[in-house]
Amino acid sequence: MPKVSVEIPQELLEDLNKHVGENKKFVNQSDAIRTAIRKMLDLMDEIDRRHGRLND
Repeated sequence: MPKVSVEIPQELLEDLNKHVGENKKFVNQSDAIRTAIRKMLDLMDEIDRRHGRLND
């Protein structure tokens, strides 16, 4: 799997880390970020679909 490096504001990282760890929603930061990207892309696809810019 390719690796990607990004810079994010400290406050965003702190918010992310509130959901990462044992007995939390995500097992690690990578899992949280992958999930966020998938959700964002699904949302963008839905918006494009509504505006007739995406063909299934």
